[in-house]
Amino acid sequence: SGYVADIGYTYGFYRELGPELISLVALANGLSSFRSGEPLNYCELGCGQGLSMNILASANPHIQFHATDFNPSQIAGARALAMESGVSNLKFYDTSFSDFADKPELPEEFDIISLHGIYSWINAELRASIVEFINRKLKVGGLVYISYNALPGWSAVAPMRHLMYLHGNAQGGPTDGRLQPALDFMEAMQKSGAGYFRAVPGLGDRLEAVKAQNRNYLAHEYFNDAWDLFYHSDVVRDLDKAKLTFVGSAALLEQMDAINLTPDQQNVIGDIADPALRETAKDYMTNKQFRRDVFAKGPLRISARATQKAWLERRFALSVPRQDVEMKVSGALGDATLQTEVYSPLLEALDGSPKTVRELTAEPAVAALGWGRLQQALFVLVGMGHVQPCLPAQDQSARIKSTTSFNLAAMQRAQDNADLQYLASPVTGNGIAVDRFQQLFLLALANKEKDPAEFIWRLLEGQGQRLVKEGKTLQSAEENLSELRERYLVFEKRLPTLKSLGIA
Repeated sequence: SGYVADIGYTYGFYRELGPELISLVALANGLSSFRSGEPLNYCELGCGQGLSMNILASANPHIQFHATDFNPSQIAGARALAMESGVSNLKFYDTSFSDFADKPELPEEFDIISLHGIYSWINAELRASIVEFINRKLKVGGLVYISYNALPGWSAVAPMRHLMYLHGNAQGGPTDGRLQPALDFMEAMQKSGAGYFRAVPGLGDRLEAVKAQNRNYLAHEYFNDAWDLFYHSDVVRDLDKAKLTFVGSAALLEQMDAINLTPDQQNVIGDIADPALRETAKDYMTNKQFRRDVFAKGPLRISARATQKAWLERRFALSVPRQDVEMKVSGALGDATLQTEVYSPLLEALDGSPKTVRELTAEPAVAALGWGRLQQALFVLVGMGHVQPCLPAQDQSARIKSTTSFNLAAMQRAQDNADLQYLASPVTGNGIAVDRFQQLFLLALANKEKDPAEFIWRLLEGQGQRLVKEGKTLQSAEENLSELRERYLVFEKRLPTLKSLGIA
């Protein structure tokens, strides 16, 4: 089908795929959703290397996960990681979308179906197969997460992608040999004064940014035969065939008009009654390039009282050290300052351990905020990635057992490479970004190493690897050890947070 298969996709993890976050999108928009911690069936279409599913399965042993991908090498790797980590509630398939619904191993219906990015990288026939799969396999009340390359944001850059694609085809040979020549060709076009580069503001900066991106990602984004861009209204129309209704963006901050639209822009779209037109018009205001949408099959609106009751039972955790939270939020309009009198009491209450909203409101300083401001502040902090929705405390010990097994397998792999940049949290039921060296520090602590920096240096030196600092490769053992000890000091400041998330 023209999909790049000779280069594996990145080992990306996308927290928006997490069941608790998808459910929160529904709740925040006043809709009924599943209760935290209840047994569910989850499916990912186009799972790539399977890292997201492995992490989510280990952190949610009460959910049965099923995932498929076109590339059998990626599925082999995903299964190997699951086996290493002892994940037993996850099955991987290399079945095509058109045949997947007929697999006898699948449950009759799914509570959640997710697909990240793949909708833009396959042809119309396969997209129709996805819609049919959702129509057949998503239960009434179920949720779908779908992300895709969006218009109008891609409009200016799409011609550059097209020319790189044509150049790659003309070059021929393996995909990894086509990328650099295509980038060099685009740079030559720019330097020649091509009218396209002169006509599109900022295109030169965009080319520089593309050159710095992950090569595996670029191969899939720029060299697939099928590559389509969608207005939000296009996807709404497609998914209507599966009886789906748009709920909201899983990129929570994009739902906040105050940080994305000027007052005049809000006035322009304020009277639009049609949801698809309104959301698409917002994309024009912000020049949206990538969307992360949540849809529901049979959305059920609940009362304000029922919504508040559901919020009160939700648990949240601070996922970064309190001192690292900057009191500003970024939107399409730039940075906006957070109100200290609102956010500081909430952050202080969350510092140290997860809490339900009911427990938070037991704090006088938090209760004084009032319901509306508290709900909005939590929404903003989750959107910023500083706070995460959590699973209930009940059954956490079982989750710790499965995440500990996965995280140990990931940390063992960190001895050889930096592929896996996330670990699983039994508290949030989701993944948390932990880079290679912090994973190795955790491994050193687990192994009771007396000198974690020395432990890592032995690993690096044995593989002929060196650290890079400020663009300079550190050559001597003294320089590398000194840098590792500096990084350990940073790690120590994060360690209490990792402990509160059940990772350390």
